[in-house]
Amino acid sequence: MLPWSIEMRGRFEEHTFESAALRDNPLGDPYHRPLWVYLPPGYANEPGRRYPTIYQIQGLTGQLDMWRNRPPFRRNFPELADGLFAREEAPPCIIVWVDCWTSLGGSQFLDSPGTGRYHTYLCEEIVPWVDRRYRTLPARDHRGIAGKSSGGYGAMVTPMLRPDLWGGLATHAGDALFEMCYLPEFRASVRALRDQYGGSFEKFLKDFRSRPAFSKESDDHLLNDWCMAACYSTDPDGTVRLPYDPATGSLIPGVWERWLAWDPVRMVKKHATALRSMKAIYVDAGRRDQFFLDLGADAFRRALAEVGVTDVFFELFDATHSNIEYRYPIGLKYLAERLAPE
Repeated sequence: MLPWSIEMRGRFEEHTFESAALRDNPLGDPYHRPLWVYLPPGYANEPGRRYPTIYQIQGLTGQLDMWRNRPPFRRNFPELADGLFAREEAPPCIIVWVDCWTSLGGSQFLDSPGTGRYHTYLCEEIVPWVDRRYRTLPARDHRGIAGKSSGGYGAMVTPMLRPDLWGGLATHAGDALFEMCYLPEFRASVRALRDQYGGSFEKFLKDFRSRPAFSKESDDHLLNDWCMAACYSTDPDGTVRLPYDPATGSLIPGVWERWLAWDPVRMVKKHATALRSMKAIYVDAGRRDQFFLDLGADAFRRALAEVGVTDVFFELFDATHSNIEYRYPIGLKYLAERLAPE
């Protein structure tokens, strides 16, 4: 019934997953998480058939139900994905929609004493649970991961960290080349801290939680800085280390190096063998991306080439960072084709 809804050809099964890895996480966030599994058209009619699996993860501040938000005059991604398979434009796949939200906005899909064990949650809990419950092809060559922004970051680093589980990735404007996407925002954060919060992130977080979120212009970059520090540079005792002096903005080299160690561009060399084993690598970004993640996408592609990974889909297209859900089916189709059984 357009424009309010469409009739799905495949179907979604919605679950609540109780995570041992996220129980007692340092932020006190819920350890019962929603999990959606999309089964393609024909799944019920072919009980002997097994399918590749593609995991979809979200950007910063994303929570699972946001996938169903429909942009004006456009379909949302679940509808676009269903249409792709309904028209038989890609080999059918099971799609798993995973929630890794935190009360700081996100987790970067890493294990951190600042946010919780989200990498473990995804790789050690969700993947085997899905393989037990559904007719997947339970091998890394038939399993991929995709996302945009921080989800694109997770799609880059997760297969590098666990190449035994993941055979393909699709990153749409993923966080990369940190000196281009993060560093320029630090100066705006320092001004906001000085003028509004007496140089204190604690005062910012208290204020942020006392009013409608993102009702101040400075909320975006302040929350992003703190969340990234919680993910990249938290000490084992839970102390979050900022990569700059909040009073002056001066970089703290030792902490900034901890961030850079998690930069996908810089991780490529260390994980070259894993990346050379990938069945599918898809990279894109808008040429007018507000966070200059097009530069990170190109740097990631060039780093891959330097270690001998040249079979890569790469495209810069005319868009910003916003409203690029129409690109996701392109990455989904690429992964589906590469991860399908021969």
